[in-house]
Amino acid sequence: MMNPTLEFAFEIRVDVGEGHHVGRGPDEKLHFTPITGGTVDGPLLQGRVLAGGGDWSVERSGTTELEARYLLEAADGTVIDILNRGYYRASDDVTRRVESGENVDETEYYFRTAPVFQTDAPAHRWLAENQFIGLARDEDGQICIRIFVLR
Repeated sequence: MMNPTLEFAFEIRVDVGEGHHVGRGPDEKLHFTPITGGTVDGPLLQGRVLAGGGDWSVERSGTTELEARYLLEAADGTVIDILNRGYYRASDDVTRRVESGENVDETEYYFRTAPVFQTDAPAHRWLAENQFIGLARDEDGQICIRIFVLR
């Protein structure tokens, strides 16, 4: 049997605006965080995060389910759609530290994503034809996601 491998593709550093509590119910919290920009840099893709889109998160039973949708613009001008779903889980202490702006080592909490990309540009078609895994962290006021292609 084949064992999968991961190849580092690029890192997305997302700038976010002030979040909004939307509601939901006594055992769930729905939250929206707007995406205001950012950068993309790595061996397989460079560019920027376009302002617009956002992250909808639902917290229940100590785990937050995330769904972010926004646009990337590659260095050659190609616009790429990203839908990034994942999970965030941390102790109350780590969550307080992250929310206070502290750069907490990513080994202290679980923040993983599975991005899906859409584009018809030939140079970037590989993004729409492979499976990816994201390892995320909060750092210096940004959400940073190291993207790996599953081989």
